Amino acid sequence: MKTKGALLWGTDKPWSVEEIEIGEPRPGEVLIRMEAAGLCRSDHHLRTGDIAMSGFPILGGHEGAGVVAALGEGVEDLAVGDHVATSFVPSCGTCEPCRAGLCNLCDLGAGLLSGRAVADGTFRVRAGDAEVRPMSLVGTFAPYAVVHRASVVAIDPSIPFEVACLVGCGVTTGYGSAVHTARIQPGEDVAVIGLGAVGAAALQGAVLSGAGRIFVVEPVEWKRQQAEKFGASDVIADIGDAAGAIAEATDGRMCQKVIVALGRSADHDLRAWLRLTAKGGTCVLTAMGGAVNTDIALDLSLSELLQKNVQGSLFGGGNPHQDIREVLALYKLGDLDLDDMVTGTYRLEQINEGFRELREHPDMRGIIRFTDADH
Repeated sequence: MKTKGALLWGTDKPWSVEEIEIGEPRPGEVLIRMEAAGLCRSDHHLRTGDIAMSGFPILGGHEGAGVVAALGEGVEDLAVGDHVATSFVPSCGTCEPCRAGLCNLCDLGAGLLSGRAVADGTFRVRAGDAEVRPMSLVGTFAPYAVVHRASVVAIDPSIPFEVACLVGCGVTTGYGSAVHTARIQPGEDVAVIGLGAVGAAALQGAVLSGAGRIFVVEPVEWKRQQAEKFGASDVIADIGDAAGAIAEATDGRMCQKVIVALGRSADHDLRAWLRLTAKGGTCVLTAMGGAVNTDIALDLSLSELLQKNVQGSLFGGGNPHQDIREVLALYKLGDLDLDDMVTGTYRLEQINEGFRELREHPDMRGIIRFTDADH
């Protein structure tokens, strides 16, 4: 099938919308007619080199929602016409991590950055003579995508595609960081660092978990206003002021849970985040760090003598096939506000504009909306 897609041909180069060819779905695969795709910062990290795939060109996009257009052999639990969302983390349900309850760490994830299809190890997308690597083996920056069944989740057809496309990465990652990784308990004080889509979902996850005081640290004024709407009890503009403000509000106890949800983390900030963490508390690192940054300065007295935990979190530590449906169910019940996270809608040809606004303006999240003309 010939269609178009947003390709990245190298680090620090702009996205290029051009003709691509997508192969038919093979055994275990699904052809999806994409209706909407999220502009996630992880795709921007491809441009900066913080996420390094096996080569270029790359077909961007790992958050998407659409309709099943065709099924490969052996896919029997979906039907043509089903509404689906993509998960940037596959979950096969049968490998050892999946059986142990670590579905976000499925063994199929080992090939996410290779660009080679899970089904047979070949490349499914081409641009001229070049083999194209879909981001997270999904590639939602195109009107159609061939995706392995392990990365496809059937969803309620009443959910708008503009909302459903958000849950394949950022929203579910943030929500799960609070509910699964941090395991926030009723009454615990929580700090959320950064209020993009991940931070906003983490904040709402903390509210739904029954957190006590919820502190949000966010330098952008517009996002601080959003924090109050999403349930923050205290909003702080600067990380340098956060320790004093939280100490005063908690009588020096600090926060049992700290969730770092920045678009990009810097290693030297870890000390500041741990200063906000209570004795025996947990600091959850959901933010993306640089792939080449391996030297981390850690004050051992904070982590060892005060028993503070530093915990990484991938996809919120949950099960993609369960959590995506759970998040959308909470949205439908009115308990999780996803509508207000979408602050910009773009055509595929406007992708560079969308990412520029994501970087330069206080937008929480932009999306690409495909039209009949795209298909």
